[in-house]
Amino acid sequence: MQRETLGSRLGFILISAGCAIGIGNVWRFPYLCGQFGGGAFVLVYLFFLAILGLPAMCMEFAVGRASRKSPIRMYQELEPEGTKWHIHGLFCMAGNYLLMMFYTTVAGWMLQYFFQEAFGNFKGLDADSVAAVFDSGLKSPVLQVGFMAVIVALGFIVNMRGLQSGLERVTKVMMTALIVIMMILAVNSIFLPGAREGIRYLLVPDFARMKEQGIWNVIVAAMNQAFFTLSIGIGSMAIFGSYINKEQSLMGESVNIVLLDTMVAISSGLIIIPACFAYKVEPTAGPGLIFITLPNIFNNMPLGRLWGSLFFVFMTFAAFSTVLAVFENIMAMCMDLFGWSRTKTGLVNIVLVFILSLPCALGFNKLQWIHPMGGESTFLDLEDYIVSNFLLPLGALVFVLFCTRKAGWGWENFKREADEGDGLKVQEWMRFYITWILPLLIIFVFIMGLI
Repeated sequence: MQRETLGSRLGFILISAGCAIGIGNVWRFPYLCGQFGGGAFVLVYLFFLAILGLPAMCMEFAVGRASRKSPIRMYQELEPEGTKWHIHGLFCMAGNYLLMMFYTTVAGWMLQYFFQEAFGNFKGLDADSVAAVFDSGLKSPVLQVGFMAVIVALGFIVNMRGLQSGLERVTKVMMTALIVIMMILAVNSIFLPGAREGIRYLLVPDFARMKEQGIWNVIVAAMNQAFFTLSIGIGSMAIFGSYINKEQSLMGESVNIVLLDTMVAISSGLIIIPACFAYKVEPTAGPGLIFITLPNIFNNMPLGRLWGSLFFVFMTFAAFSTVLAVFENIMAMCMDLFGWSRTKTGLVNIVLVFILSLPCALGFNKLQWIHPMGGESTFLDLEDYIVSNFLLPLGALVFVLFCTRKAGWGWENFKREADEGDGLKVQEWMRFYITWILPLLIIFVFIMGLI
């Protein structure tokens, strides 16, 4: 059976960026920026994005493009005979399923809140009442499972239509809409009365605030955000490398995706932080910012229902673009492993991912008495912890070692593959850094995640 390919370079960039652009860009990056010195944090973050995220992403793309296989089969095509690199393929498959076991529920929250805003359910509510709406939603198994099921079914139905006519076509429309909506929301926030202080807080370098927080803490936060924002380590990027031609070099394409991911992160800050300052609300991190703080702001804003609805369309697209990309990876691995058709793979996985996602969706209500990590922890916390702290950093380390060691694919093969086509090339002077320093940085990120 001939392998499908993406129809255009734009499709590849938007799908790969869509996979990288997720909820962390919106609810974590603006908060970190504000807390750790605004533009000063951005500079540190961009530095680590360049030295940590970029080369790791380029390697994952290279392994995918050279093998023309999904992560479950790519190592067998490239590894020296008798070696065991292919075992990582099983961890990639497990990682993609584990990521979707909680991400489908969180994506469902975005869709749920779009309807809440669109139907005016927050109108006239004070801060405590808005928080109560979020709480009551979590405690409803019907809402949690229902919206999760919609995300799972829609995601696989899109991908069952085919790589070009399903995933690529829908992602192009969705990502274009996401960028347009994001720009409209950012312009609206920037021109709110009193927003100037928020823009200064977010973007102007404040080295005093950075020093106050501790230079070491800023470095660790920037390094973690730069690493995790690109979803490297479980083959989420390798699969799209396997679908593209060799007309463009992979370092150049990686730069484009990183820039798009960064643009969305900074724009999210420009949407949220100025609005918080304009309405004198403390910008917080995590779900509280998105589901409690922002609905309060939209409540007090002229045309707030419109801006709130647009914001949650933006959030739904950001979450759903990641869902579609990871679902494609899951389907590609199942097709490679079992030889199933795309339709059969989609139907089997609708049922499988729905069942696997139930503990997270029910973890806030029917299963709220289970605390897998002690304290008040939920299944979401456990699943997120395993993916973020183990599978992503250790998986990225495997990709780097595979691409730089003679016992693996090796530097020469990696460089030859990455440099094919027009665009930025991997330079020979990078070899020592990528071979010896980059693995140590990834190990550091792993250890700090555990601490």
